[in-house]
Amino acid sequence: MQFGIFSVGDVTTDPLTRHTPDDTERVRNMLTIAKHADEAGLDVFATGEHHNPPFVPSSPTTMLGYLAGVTQHITLSTATTLITTNDPVRLAEEYAMLQVISDGRMDLMLGRGNTGPVYPWFGKDIRQGINLAVENYALLRRLWTEDVVDWSGKFRTPLQGFTSTPRPLDGVPPFVWHASIRSPEIAEQAAYYGDGFLHNAIFWPMEHTAAMVNYYRQRFEHYGHGRADQAIVGLGGQVFVRHDSQKAWDEFLPYFNEAPVYGHGPSMEDFTRDTPLTVGSPQQVIDRYGAFWEQVGHYQRQLFLVDHAGLPLKTVLEQIDLLAGEIVPALRHEAELRRPADVPSDPPSHAAMVAAARAAGQVHEQQVAAADHWTGKTAEDDIDAADEVTA
Repeated sequence: MQFGIFSVGDVTTDPLTRHTPDDTERVRNMLTIAKHADEAGLDVFATGEHHNPPFVPSSPTTMLGYLAGVTQHITLSTATTLITTNDPVRLAEEYAMLQVISDGRMDLMLGRGNTGPVYPWFGKDIRQGINLAVENYALLRRLWTEDVVDWSGKFRTPLQGFTSTPRPLDGVPPFVWHASIRSPEIAEQAAYYGDGFLHNAIFWPMEHTAAMVNYYRQRFEHYGHGRADQAIVGLGGQVFVRHDSQKAWDEFLPYFNEAPVYGHGPSMEDFTRDTPLTVGSPQQVIDRYGAFWEQVGHYQRQLFLVDHAGLPLKTVLEQIDLLAGEIVPALRHEAELRRPADVPSDPPSHAAMVAAARAAGQVHEQQVAAADHWTGKTAEDDIDAADEVTA
């Protein structure tokens, strides 16, 4: 089972010092956090994608490409990549490039995590969010799995004879997660393709999470990808940990009360009761998260949000050390004890997917894009192709 951290990259004032990091400081702090997670031995670092304040990570592949060069083992992912407002052609190109640069040490999580105003900024209609996610992902898969794509749809300019480059590393596309907190259509999409499903439950009770995961599992089996309990599931959660549980509570309370996403709403007592937010000792986190298996079955990835609400960098790094040093080893051990032998422990790795594809005769040793029939022509020379597109 994989354990890691994810960041939404929020810029929030520290309520104790009144310090507000500027965008540069926040981005650099995210890089430090990711490198520290790698050194500490966590399995995954995932960055969100946002295009409006108070969030800074607007370009995940730039960040993850840098991290691919300065980390050693950690899987680099997103939380989430916006499948609604991003062009699927650009996604195919950028994440195939990241896959090559990181030597397969990456995957991506697709989602609709835009705030409402973002849609029109990118020429999209928020009312079409689900339909955009479905159509764009269908095209993204074809661009990774077919060398030459002819395509037309509702939301994008048609493609004729298009080859996305670079081709996926070893001929195998990145593993994809679909993230949703409330839309069964997205769970259905993940199940249809046999992809992973991640429920980021940071604002939701476990009963709701379990219902969404169970729906995905049943549909995964329906589409013939395996038994329901073998489906690839991830969860998101958030913790604040100190060795003394009362100190943890006292230290995190002012951050909870002032953070825009928490403050001025339910009390921290209510929030920790009704959502995965756990504030306390390492053992309290182990007990709380260890109980999730009983409600959702064995799952393959747990991501923790630890760098939010204005917490200073030093504190975030200490949280990572507590996770990696005390909490994750205990949860990993418990997960293996409970896991049925024929249920996957981890999400599919690049190496495993390549081996499976080669065993099935689906990929060749070297990936070379199909012949390019555009090179050497000017746009004006290709009148026939232009006419076909606009006909």
